[in-house]
Amino acid sequence: MSALQAPKGSIVPLPTPFTGAEARIDEDALRRIVEFQLDNGSHGLSCCGTTGEPSSLSVAERQRVVEVVKEAIGGRVPFVPGTGSNNLAETLEMTRHAVELGVDGVMIIAPYYVRPNQQNLFDYFAAVARSVPGTPVILYNIPGRAAVNVEPETIGRLREACPNVVGVKQATKDLDDVSYTLVHAGRDFAVYCGAETLTYPMLSLGGAGHISATGVVAPRQIARLYELAAAGEWDAARDLHFEMLELNDMLFVEVNPVPLKTALSMMGLCEARWRLPLGPMLPENEARLRRTLARYGIVEREGAAG
Repeated sequence: MSALQAPKGSIVPLPTPFTGAEARIDEDALRRIVEFQLDNGSHGLSCCGTTGEPSSLSVAERQRVVEVVKEAIGGRVPFVPGTGSNNLAETLEMTRHAVELGVDGVMIIAPYYVRPNQQNLFDYFAAVARSVPGTPVILYNIPGRAAVNVEPETIGRLREACPNVVGVKQATKDLDDVSYTLVHAGRDFAVYCGAETLTYPMLSLGGAGHISATGVVAPRQIARLYELAAAGEWDAARDLHFEMLELNDMLFVEVNPVPLKTALSMMGLCEARWRLPLGPMLPENEARLRRTLARYGIVEREGAAG
């Protein structure tokens, strides 16, 4: 990729696997998950976003996760880690660390909990982008978690003011925001779907791809959805969209990444382990998840082995 080019396709947001009673970071499992993604056609990887439980990690732990993933990828696909928080000094520290490692871009979440206004958001994102002028910056708009929406006009202002602001992950169900982002920031601005059930609609509007948690357990199908759309095979892409809806919904039957890590444990890729305040799924939801994964052929049906 050139210095300010936004990657396209299925950029999968990795979980942070934990192990042991003290829930320490499981680096071996993280490397396994990276290989699973690359073996199954994902176009790029991210980490330390919502799926990676960043709020449960220290700054040093987040930096270590980025280091492990960067080494495991080995330059085979673009790598765009999440380096944002609601603390500017920490965000700058994590962003500079990632850039020094040689990542392909950084993803900066809207500051959560504090609910800044649009000018505050502009100033915050601009400060981060200007601190790494040669690195592509992807904004991360997730109003359901941040309790604030980065408005399309603000995104447009940021693109004009900071040439390295090249895209946004839109984790919103509001397709008007997606359309108006492309109006205010330009039709060539990279908009990534972060709302799993809207991957196809966002691609049809001109999206650059998706950063979908579903890709963690079904990387081949989620990558294929982008590939079909990019090839103009819209009917086949639409069929795949409807095929994946049940799995998309099931992975969010409880808060992300609890079902996702439970699924990965059923697949033998990592332990079903979290740090409080997150914890195990309700038993009835776990049983539903296993049945859904079996219907998709991701795990064996109970009683099928032997």
